[in-house]
Amino acid sequence: MDPCRPGVKDAVKLCTTAGVKVRMVTGDNIQTAKAIALECGILDSGVAVTEPTVIEGRAFRALSEGDREAIAEKITVMGRSSPNDKLLLVQALKKKGHVVAVTGDGTNDAPALHEADIGLAMGIQGTEVAKESSDIIILDDNFASVVKVVRWGRSVYANIQKFIQFQLTVNVAALVINVIAAISSGDVPLNAVQLLWVNLIMDTLGALALATEPPTDKLMKRSPVGRREPLITNIMWRNLIIQAVYQVTVLLIFNFAGRSILRLKHDSRDHAERVKNTFIFNTFVLCQIFNEFNARKPDEKNIFRGVTKNGFFMGIIGVTILLQVLIIEFLGSLLRLLGLTGNSGWFQLVLAFWPLALVGKFIPVPNIPFLEYFRRCWKSPQQDGDAERQGTA
Repeated sequence: MDPCRPGVKDAVKLCTTAGVKVRMVTGDNIQTAKAIALECGILDSGVAVTEPTVIEGRAFRALSEGDREAIAEKITVMGRSSPNDKLLLVQALKKKGHVVAVTGDGTNDAPALHEADIGLAMGIQGTEVAKESSDIIILDDNFASVVKVVRWGRSVYANIQKFIQFQLTVNVAALVINVIAAISSGDVPLNAVQLLWVNLIMDTLGALALATEPPTDKLMKRSPVGRREPLITNIMWRNLIIQAVYQVTVLLIFNFAGRSILRLKHDSRDHAERVKNTFIFNTFVLCQIFNEFNARKPDEKNIFRGVTKNGFFMGIIGVTILLQVLIIEFLGSLLRLLGLTGNSGWFQLVLAFWPLALVGKFIPVPNIPFLEYFRRCWKSPQQDGDAERQGTA
C-alpha cells in the first residue's frame, strides 16, 4: 500500500473534531483499506470493526435503496468499490439530510463529484473531467488542504453572520427611533442626510471591517451548520434585540427630554434642537462603532480578544472615528449639526460604550431556533388539552 502523506492523520483528527465525518471509499482490497484507515485515523484501533462500518462495494450495491440509506451513516470504509458505489453512497447520505463533500481525481469519480454538495478534485493528478465536475480544486493534492477549505468556509459564513447582526441592529434602531419620533412629535431626530451618512460609513466600512476577520481555531470546534438551519441564530437575535432596545431607549429619552437633560431650556428653540440632534446623531454613530466590536464575537464575552491582531479592522475603526469627527466639526452645516461642546463628547462615549452587551451574553438562549421553540411551546399546551379532553370522554 502507499504510505499516508505527512499531516493526513492530523487533518482527519481536525475534521472529526469539527464534526466532519471522514469516510474512505476505495477500490483496494478490504484488508488493505482497513489498514490504511487505521493508519490515517479514520478507524479507531481500540474499537472492534464489523460490517457495516467496513463493507465491500458489492455488498453495498446489492442492498435495496432503503437498506442502503439505513446503513449509509454507519459506513466508514468501503473496499473493493466501483465508481458507482461511491455515487450510491453520496445519494444515500444526501437523502438522510447530510451535506456531502467528495474528493476524487479520476474520470470515473466525475458522477460522484457532480452529485455531491461539494466536489473537491485533485489539481495535479486529477483529470480534466474530474475538475470540470467539481466545485473546488485542491492544487497540492493533499487531504490536509480540505481542512483549510472547511476552516475558511466556516470563517466566511461566520463573517456574513457578524455583518448581518451588525447591519440589522443599525437599521432596526434607526427605523424605530425615527418612526416613534415622527408619530409622536412630527419631527425626526435623524434626517435623510444623516441616515445616508450612517449607511455610507456603516454599510461600506462596517462590511470591510467584519469581512476581514481571519479564521480562528474555535471555528473548527463548532458543529457543522445544518442544511435547514436559519442564518440568524438565537445568539444573534439576543444580541440584536438587546443592542437595538438599548439604543432606541436611550436616544428616544434624549429626543423627548434632551433639552432638560442637556440644560438647553434657556436656549432658543432652533439652537436647542440642533444641539440635541447633534448629540443624538453622534451618540448613535458611536453606538454602532462599539457594536462593531460586539459583532466580532457574537458568542464570546471578551469582545476585544485578538482585536489588535487584525490591523485592517482597527484601521477601519480609526477611519470611521476620524470621518465622524470631521463631519461633526467641519461639515455640520450640511447635516444641520453643531460642533461638540463641553463634556458632551465624554458623555456620548459613556452611553455608547456602556457594557450592556456583556451583561446580555449571560442570558441563556435555547439551542433550537426561536420559531421552532415557540412552536413547540404552543403545541405542548394544546396537546395536553387534547389529551385531557380525550381522557374525560
